[in-house]
Amino acid sequence: MDFVFTDEQRMIAETAQAFFTENATSERTRAAMAADGIDHALWQAFCQELGLSGIGIPESVGGAGLGLVELAIIAEAAGAQVAALPLLGSLALVAQAIAAGGSDEQRTAWLPALLTGETIAAHITATDLAADGNRISASSAFVAHGSAAQLFLVSGASGSWMVRADAPGVTVTAQTTMDQTRPYARVTVTGAEGEPLADGKAGTQAATNAALIVLAAEGLGLAQAALDRTVAYSRDRVQFGRAVGSFQAYKHRLADMMVEIEQARSAVYWAACAVDEGADDAQLAVHAAKSFAADTAFRCASDMIQLHGGIGFTWDHDAHLFFKRARALQTMMGNGDWHREQIAAMVLGETA
Repeated sequence: MDFVFTDEQRMIAETAQAFFTENATSERTRAAMAADGIDHALWQAFCQELGLSGIGIPESVGGAGLGLVELAIIAEAAGAQVAALPLLGSLALVAQAIAAGGSDEQRTAWLPALLTGETIAAHITATDLAADGNRISASSAFVAHGSAAQLFLVSGASGSWMVRADAPGVTVTAQTTMDQTRPYARVTVTGAEGEPLADGKAGTQAATNAALIVLAAEGLGLAQAALDRTVAYSRDRVQFGRAVGSFQAYKHRLADMMVEIEQARSAVYWAACAVDEGADDAQLAVHAAKSFAADTAFRCASDMIQLHGGIGFTWDHDAHLFFKRARALQTMMGNGDWHREQIAAMVLGETA
């Protein structure tokens, strides 16, 4: 597949990169980590001033009418700054699910507030989802930004349900989380009143594709930023009278990072393009992108710490923010081994 950005996509990429570089600073991210894990001022600016929250949502339901390639571009720019935003839950999971599987009334009721950032939503994948009429019960210990959410989309074998966070029967308990820019919460729903998504299957499929591509693109952006920052450090740090970047072993590590990043870049945008075009291999591409990009992010974040030496291990340096986000990316929505198993099953099924 030959793939290059259009002029519009390049403009979106440049705009997003400039926005996050200027606004998603280390100081603001650390302040968000000390609160609920969200830089609320940044989120409002992203949704309302920049107007990029509607990317990936059809124009017919209030979005920008673009696709997952453009959403991946945004996620890559956000990942490069380890931005403390509910991009995954509010937009990639819940908004995508409502746009694809909601009724006209549900889209009208929920999408405007999600796209303006006035409502923050989180997604719950529950293996124990049980429904009795409009009353549902479910639980999950790992709900990203669950403590800050006003709306939950609960998905399970029996469908998908929207539940308000303040509904009677909903209990939210903050968890101690490694990645404080995307903290988890334990959410328990006991006989709470919910609203079933009109087409839960369509909503779940759209949300899953979008979320996996967002996670993969975040990993790509993180890996590239880890390389860029390490290259800059290698030029400034001097040992034995020479810049550390001039040593052969150091250069080899940087070269290895670059090769893996370019492979991850191809995987991410292959997946986004394949889903947008409805390609036959779209699901295979999505699994490949998530596994490859998340693993690449972790390796590059690890190398970033190693190649920065002692300063890279300190709390004051941002390398640990990259490392923790990368480690969390590996486990979210299935680790690399699980996704590779899905690929193997698809390939073997095709050749059987």
